[in-house]
Amino acid sequence: MKKNVLVTGASRGIGKATVIEFAKKGYNIVINYVSDDNAAETLKNFIVKNYDVDVMLCKCDVSNEDDVKKMVESIIEKYSKIDVLVNNAGIAIDTTFEDKTVENFRRTLDVNLIGPFIVSREVGKYMMEQKKGSIVNVASNDGLEAYYEFSLDYDASKAGLINLTHNLSKYYAPYIRVNAVAPGWVNTEMNKELGSDFEKEESEKIYLKRFAEPEEIAKAIYFLASDDASYVNNEILRLDGGADHQ
Repeated sequence: MKKNVLVTGASRGIGKATVIEFAKKGYNIVINYVSDDNAAETLKNFIVKNYDVDVMLCKCDVSNEDDVKKMVESIIEKYSKIDVLVNNAGIAIDTTFEDKTVENFRRTLDVNLIGPFIVSREVGKYMMEQKKGSIVNVASNDGLEAYYEFSLDYDASKAGLINLTHNLSKYYAPYIRVNAVAPGWVNTEMNKELGSDFEKEESEKIYLKRFAEPEEIAKAIYFLASDDASYVNNEILRLDGGADHQ
């Protein structure tokens, strides 16, 4: 019987690379996304065409509790179990500190922190019933000590997600392993508007002198979720190419 993975925010970027990585390994895929129907459908068709796995689309805002409950119930109804959850959905609303609004701050926390809490809680119920599962949270090195005042709300949400990882790894033990990746700069749609000068400046701080590719992050996520990491729990895997942060 194939294993099943749910990846939130999976229609692009790290999420897209992650579902493709799991499809390569023979997992049935659940693609969660919030708005881009065309991107999600295109990704589904690509996976079905290239890999011998089943694909399910779930359009759902992870910060909406009722919608998440319905999404998880529909996945269980179809596949009967969820083996891996990847909490990847995230947003960044970068502005100067003076221009930041309470509404934007709350929205960032809702998607980046409250969302993973809700999805982990709902999926965790079923994982605990089967007494096996793996959760991988996509945090950021911004949640550690890579500080950017323009994204202080994003940084706070990722720091919270790292703390949530630690707490869930203890709460769900010994049945569910909970880990996180903490990427630095990644070549995703979210970072396309940075500008070449800023990208060059940031790349110089990285020992490998470049941004990561989404596929590199996806491989690390798969490792943490896989049986190859069967004794890895409560870990935050930094993926920033080595970097000087201050």
